[in-house]
Amino acid sequence: MNRIEENASDVVSNASIAVIGLGYVGLPLAIEFAKKYDVLGFDINTSRVKELSEGKDRTQEANLTDLTHVIDLKALAQPLVGLSFSSQIDDLRKCNTFIVTVPTPIDQFKAPDLTPLIRASEMLGAVLKSGDIVIYESTVYPGCTEEDCVPILEGVSGLIFNKDFFVGYSPERISPGDRVHTLTSITKVTSGSTPDIADRVDNLYRSIITAGTHKAPSIKVAEASKAIENAQRDVNISFVNELALIFDRIGIDTNDVLDAAATKWNFLKYRPGLVGGHCIGVDPYYLAHKAQSLGYHPQVLLSGRRVNDTMGAFVADKVVKLMIQKDHKIKGARALIMGITFKENCPDVRNTRVVDIYHELMSFGLEVDIYDPWADVAEVQVEYGLAIANQIDESILYDAVVVAVAHNEFLEFDYKKIKRNNGVVFDTKACLNRHLVDGRL
Repeated sequence: MNRIEENASDVVSNASIAVIGLGYVGLPLAIEFAKKYDVLGFDINTSRVKELSEGKDRTQEANLTDLTHVIDLKALAQPLVGLSFSSQIDDLRKCNTFIVTVPTPIDQFKAPDLTPLIRASEMLGAVLKSGDIVIYESTVYPGCTEEDCVPILEGVSGLIFNKDFFVGYSPERISPGDRVHTLTSITKVTSGSTPDIADRVDNLYRSIITAGTHKAPSIKVAEASKAIENAQRDVNISFVNELALIFDRIGIDTNDVLDAAATKWNFLKYRPGLVGGHCIGVDPYYLAHKAQSLGYHPQVLLSGRRVNDTMGAFVADKVVKLMIQKDHKIKGARALIMGITFKENCPDVRNTRVVDIYHELMSFGLEVDIYDPWADVAEVQVEYGLAIANQIDESILYDAVVVAVAHNEFLEFDYKKIKRNNGVVFDTKACLNRHLVDGRL
């Protein structure tokens, strides 16, 4: 073991941490580490840095006003004390441990888009010093950290991997909006580019994760574990979604069937629905990409994706058929979609499949409004080109109402106020009393 690796294996109390990316993953991580270490929360989005410096968080994943013992908002131009925020690259030079939590989306062709990860690696390469560690948390395919990111770090920094600097990988397991399964209560998978660095990375996370850690034998194993977590869930949901398509033709309620089957102890009770978000609807494509690059064309992974990607259109088609049964004129009819976030009680609209329902209803000639008290109006406009409302206009009566997200506000809502006497209510989440709806998934 060389001298620098020995230094890198020192006690974690020497860590000066920079968290790169302050979204749903990075911000909670930065806050938790800041309770024990000097932490710089870094984001290239200057408005995001300004917002956080003022104690505000649009993701609603953290209550910054309750963290006065952690955050010194005047410390931006001073040595780090607790947690500070910056968008200035030079501020990163003060740190020796970099944790990358940038998004890893897919492009229009459903191929991995590593642009944010590559840009972050290029940026870190410019500030990397001997003995530094870069830990990636972004979801990737097995091999990405060492095969795609490390060469960039080496090329830009001029340093030698596993001699001058080191890397680790610890997949994020943040569940946006979940107040039970929080960062510290979920076991953290860790890994490192050498056995000693693996120990250091594991010790670092173990110091804040009360649920404990699991040290994987290699970075590739850790990367693969994240990919299959969400791919497994995607496949399971695709199975019940396909059941919903079948049982609709048979004329029976899918949830009734699932309730009956779940009386057996080993039945896994997944529910049908839209599959969006930053993980479940994306990660299978990363795993499939890697498999295809090695000459294997996955069948189960992608067949599950195909089924799940049809559910928005299925819901819209079902709504229109129910409207026809009630003698509605379809062209020009008004429909309201309740919710656009990808999950309930959360402002996260990343990769939401509710937009599929919207576009399909529009294709039938309906006039469609979207109401969501949680979503950011400007973000939805930029991301999807859709105008939504945070407040509902009860003076408008709708021919169809689609409950797309199970926000708490929607569970007790009086739908009679906004639908015509013969209006249709469709419940995609099976969250409402059955006598209130005309159809459900």
